[in-house]
Amino acid sequence: MGFDTLGLSETVLQAVTESGYENPTPIQAQAIPLILDGKDVIGASQTGTGKTAAFALPSLSKIQPIGKPQILVLEPTRELAHQVAEQFEHYGKHTGIKVALLYGGVGAGEQLKQLEAGADVVVATPGRLVDHFYRGTMRFGELKILILDEVDRMLDMGFLPQVRKIVNLCPWDGRQTLFFSATMPPAIQTFAQWCLVDPVSVEIARRAVASTVTHAFYPVSMDQRDELLLALLQQTDYHSVMIFTRTRKEADQVCALIKREGGHDKVAAMHSDISQADRMKALAGFKSGEYEVLVATDVAARGIDISGVSHVINYRVPENAEDYVHRIGRTGRAEAEGDAFTLLTADELDFAKSVEIFIDQTIQRKKLDNFDYIYTALLDDSPAKPIRKRRPAGKKKRR
Repeated sequence: MGFDTLGLSETVLQAVTESGYENPTPIQAQAIPLILDGKDVIGASQTGTGKTAAFALPSLSKIQPIGKPQILVLEPTRELAHQVAEQFEHYGKHTGIKVALLYGGVGAGEQLKQLEAGADVVVATPGRLVDHFYRGTMRFGELKILILDEVDRMLDMGFLPQVRKIVNLCPWDGRQTLFFSATMPPAIQTFAQWCLVDPVSVEIARRAVASTVTHAFYPVSMDQRDELLLALLQQTDYHSVMIFTRTRKEADQVCALIKREGGHDKVAAMHSDISQADRMKALAGFKSGEYEVLVATDVAARGIDISGVSHVINYRVPENAEDYVHRIGRTGRAEAEGDAFTLLTADELDFAKSVEIFIDQTIQRKKLDNFDYIYTALLDDSPAKPIRKRRPAGKKKRR
């Protein structure tokens, strides 16, 4: 099945063809016809499978430029909003459709210009969009398609009340709503039932690790975590590597460690405490090759499309099992091969087990050659002995 069989408009199909894409991914092949048919859709797909195009291509095919917002896309982070806006501009370049990008942390002047120029598509983070509504610079009367992307992340970041307000501002009659979320906790399920009408679900192996990614745990004592990280970087032939940390402070510390002890100058940090301009600079520099190592929190784990990442390193095992899939999905994209290393210490065994249960797979434990390990029970190759339950007092052993 090619893109030309899905029913996309000629102008959108032209942009797809010019991009060199011939066959849709599974999420695209299933979601595009449903969206073109006007269905409300709940979509779930593992990272790197073309989810953005799955909703951008059919949405663009359904509208004509009128100079007023007809498509609204909500994203949890500025980086995701920026990336999605770029894809709408790319796929809509032959349509005459204009795109406005609205997010916080920067002045509103340029965003006002984009809205005043007659935007047909608005990509926004919730807080800034509400600000524009109260300013009177954003109106929803002509809206036809509402796209809620990474809804579980919006829930985690506390945006759900704002998102609910935005949904209420949009027309209910005749509105098509597209809902994309990697996980569906009860709060998300309730929200989906409220804002969608007879939705069709499309799920593509959201719990699976891409077959193009080779991944493993690297057990180590807690005192040697930093030392093993530096050794992995030194012994790995990488093109570009993303290192994920749990906290913003930890990201800064790891970035400084690599510069100070690892002798790497081409390293940058990316997290929400860094100014928007510096975050965009770090991301652009990593994409261009100016930086070979990007140390980031989960702000960079989802959705952000960075091609050519050869390796991912988890400085700690993620506390949320699904974040493991999203993080290591930064490599092995677009059918390229990639490697992912996760440092594992004794205090993280419960998190590691949760990851294995989530992906229904035992993750291989590996040791780094020529690394002088301090002993930890995690390095024992022998299987753990079964735990024997103590018999209650008074009960005799059966013969």
